[in-house]
Amino acid sequence: MAAVLLPYLYTGGVHKHWLILELLEDLGGYLIQKMVTGTEVNLIMLIPEKDVHLIKEVSDELRGVMLEAPLTGVEIAVVSPTLASHHLPHSACDVAEYLRHPGANTNMIGLARGMGRRVSLSKDFERKLINEHDLAVFTFGSFSDCIINKKPKLFEGIEIPIVVTGGPELRTEDVPGADLYIGNIGRVAHRLKKGEEICALDGLNEGVAELVGKIRKELSKDPLAVLPARVMKEIENQIPEIHNVLSPGAITLQLNGLRVKLPYEEFHERIEKLEFDEGVFLGELAKITRSKMKNYILIKIKYKSEVGFAI
Repeated sequence: MAAVLLPYLYTGGVHKHWLILELLEDLGGYLIQKMVTGTEVNLIMLIPEKDVHLIKEVSDELRGVMLEAPLTGVEIAVVSPTLASHHLPHSACDVAEYLRHPGANTNMIGLARGMGRRVSLSKDFERKLINEHDLAVFTFGSFSDCIINKKPKLFEGIEIPIVVTGGPELRTEDVPGADLYIGNIGRVAHRLKKGEEICALDGLNEGVAELVGKIRKELSKDPLAVLPARVMKEIENQIPEIHNVLSPGAITLQLNGLRVKLPYEEFHERIEKLEFDEGVFLGELAKITRSKMKNYILIKIKYKSEVGFAI
């Protein structure tokens, strides 16, 4: 049985942080992201469950802090009805930023036609782009009637779990098509910094983490043919051009795949021919397509039941 990997964030000084990285590699874990700011380093890691205490021991010796990061390896679309000022205020930015704290990667998407009850819809291109993510968070305003009767029209064609934020206190079942509703996050002209607003953002993170936990539980019933983190490591080892990508998160992990920020035409064949130690190629284990985001490469890993085996 494959080892269970737990997501953690390490925060500490740059000095000797390589001790953690060396131990992580020896234990069979994966470094997802490394961010250095001045004299401080943040490491987002997947650590074998039985070895977490070993990493914590080194962290304590370095006077660092280890925190669980339950949204590591999750890509979330934060969707606003339009880019207009009345639909894309500070709150949408705060939602995207707050979801990054527990490890998520977020992309903000402003729809072309979210205004007006009769013309509220999303284009097919936008639907496909949103569906490339693991989960969508729709940031709505402060009117109950709008959230309940108008905005659910935007959910048509969305195949991933949907989280809705808004100003009024509503039940999730009041919002047709939503998997989770979080109130007290409406349309405001200031950054979300009041006590009740921070509590609402905390509730959002907890709710999203719970939804992600359910998705992971479903995945465990029919696991992926290969771990996305392992694919990421092989891309870094076999395609050195990835280290020249200046975009943040050159390889973005998803629950069932990856987004690789390299030009599709130039690199998709090399990625398909990526070879693992077991002698199989990535093209046999995953569907590799052009992403709707720029000209990136989208990798969706097949399930063990599709391939007949897992590595």
